[in-house]
Amino acid sequence: MASVHAQSIDLVRVLKAERKLQLLSSSVVQKEFKVALGGSPVGHKQIEGDQKTPEGNYVLDYKKSDSAFYKAIHISYPNAEDTARAKKQGVSPGGQIMIHGQKNGLGWLSGVSQSFDWTNGCVALSNADMEEVWKLVKSGTRIELRP
Repeated sequence: MASVHAQSIDLVRVLKAERKLQLLSSSVVQKEFKVALGGSPVGHKQIEGDQKTPEGNYVLDYKKSDSAFYKAIHISYPNAEDTARAKKQGVSPGGQIMIHGQKNGLGWLSGVSQSFDWTNGCVALSNADMEEVWKLVKSGTRIELRP
């Protein structure tokens, strides 16, 4: 596989059932990583605190180097549809959904923590994988989260 550059990654895809995050360029998978998801991963995030990882199309709208986890890239959840659905139900849709590494100071546990779903709805990577994703994915990149 040819060298992957940040300018070539135009889509991040999360396959929830397979616990995989893929980096794509022109519809071709360039890199793939194992992920952990929210503690209740089946289905689309509906309300704050449901521990579900969203499903659908969003944007990775900003990077956060000073996170409680090893680096973080924000997913633009909730979108207008998510917000409208939650408002209709009279609940908060939640937010602050990120792709991130391990909790600061606990990176050494990733061999264990990446074997089960432990986040509150985020997509978690090992710190080494998060470092690679951080370098290859620019703010503004589209993300597709599939069941």
